[in-house]
Amino acid sequence: MGTFTAASIICAYEEISKDVAVSLQRASYLTSLQIAILGGSPLLWKPLSHRFGRRPIFLLSLMGSLVCNIGCAKSPDYASTAACRALVSFFLCPAMAIGSAVVTEMFFTRERARYMGIWTVMTTLGVPIGPFIFGFVAQRVEYRWIYWILAITNACQLILYIPFGPETRYIGEDKTEGGSSFRREYVSLRRIDPTPLRLVEFVRPLALFANVPVILSSVAYGMVFVFGNVMASVEVPQLLQSKFELDTQQLGLQFLGLIIGTLLGEQLGGLVSDHWMNTRARRIQRKPDPEYRLWLSYVGYLLTIAGMVVFLVCTEKAPAGKWSVAPIVGTGIAASGNQVITTVLTTYAVDTHPQDAANVGVFINFFRSIWGFLGPFWFSAMFEQVGLAASSGVITALIMGASFIPTALLHWQGRKWYGESSNK
Repeated sequence: MGTFTAASIICAYEEISKDVAVSLQRASYLTSLQIAILGGSPLLWKPLSHRFGRRPIFLLSLMGSLVCNIGCAKSPDYASTAACRALVSFFLCPAMAIGSAVVTEMFFTRERARYMGIWTVMTTLGVPIGPFIFGFVAQRVEYRWIYWILAITNACQLILYIPFGPETRYIGEDKTEGGSSFRREYVSLRRIDPTPLRLVEFVRPLALFANVPVILSSVAYGMVFVFGNVMASVEVPQLLQSKFELDTQQLGLQFLGLIIGTLLGEQLGGLVSDHWMNTRARRIQRKPDPEYRLWLSYVGYLLTIAGMVVFLVCTEKAPAGKWSVAPIVGTGIAASGNQVITTVLTTYAVDTHPQDAANVGVFINFFRSIWGFLGPFWFSAMFEQVGLAASSGVITALIMGASFIPTALLHWQGRKWYGESSNK
């Protein structure tokens, strides 16, 4: 719901710009703003979830986002809308902060990529599904109903989470609550970890800048994410809507390529990734090094590059006013590559640092979101200065330099940077 909410208004940029009297580019910043907060706010939520548990934080998250989405629906101008969108993002981001930790708490290493993939594919799918669904809404009713529907969805989540969202954080020596697992998992809203909360814990994930495998994985993933996900979604209204003269509903349908590509990419990044590692383990009769998983990432890089080339070149070549499916095929190919990278590199980073999976998840999300926030500020300038088709060459160079090469370096030297921690 974090990425879904951030992207939900993409299909309505034109309506928003007219309603609050801002440019189309400035309307897109309502999405960029949420991406940035989705990256930074987890630094606060992660330590709190360690002390008080995952369940109370998720419940508070849903209540806060519900109220703030109502605020968005009632906002009369751009400034108040931006403020409420920022608060929505702040309350929705706990899942981004502790999602990887919850997966690690619930599943064994041998199946981690599969379930980490389910979590990552939902965060990725949120981006295209938001405008895909709300394109129909904005076409048929006033665009503010997007915010009302988001608030209703948060309310439904809250109602469902009360009976179906147990606490997953458990400290083994904790024998309180009369030994009742039901009471501990569903009823008790108390401090789980008595360890004093220190200020340094709120910035501890940033210490992973000094962890070479994690920082290189984050850099490599962030560069792919900003093109295969952010550019392929945020720039669709500005590149395709005006050129093909699309209405809001038709614009929403352009995100179908991203949805299909993401689902197909997850099959390689998740199920195939686990099978890849398990087959290797049976062959060598021991747990394979995490670097063995990285072989699959090269497929993701090639798919992302190919997809962005198709998207930009075909968009430039397409005649104005005559819709072409080719750019959408390109976004689908890029999305499949992005999802492969998302699952493979996130799982790899956690595998190299399993004792601190929550901090790894927060750090990767922080790095990815900062890249995603900055992207829309320079995409348009690049297109104007370089041209659409030629921009694909810039993207190829950036992915090769900031993603492909760091991954190859991890393949070559990765093991020496984290020792035996991944075997614990």
